[in-house]
Amino acid sequence: MDSSYYVGFSENEEPHFLESCSLCRKALSINSDIFMYRGDMAFCSQECRQEQIEYDEIKSKSWRKKSSSRWKPSDSKDSVAGETIRTKTLIMA
Repeated sequence: MDSSYYVGFSENEEPHFLESCSLCRKALSINSDIFMYRGDMAFCSQECRQEQIEYDEIKSKSWRKKSSSRWKPSDSKDSVAGETIRTKTLIMA
């Protein structure tokens, strides 16, 4: 890989997101395909990209499941412009 492409990064700084695969950390070549996900995640192959997508979906489902169990309907109701709005209370553990 041409080191002049990444001039300006010291060892203490975060590397450029196109420098290595976001999953396996394999170096990405300027002359090869780079597979993108969510705009700022680069991958060396479709397989690495798909594995990250599947991981994110599992993590998202788990987060939604946990967060939905923390919300409980409140007894209070508010009225705005003649409409009843149910409020919810967030319970932090």
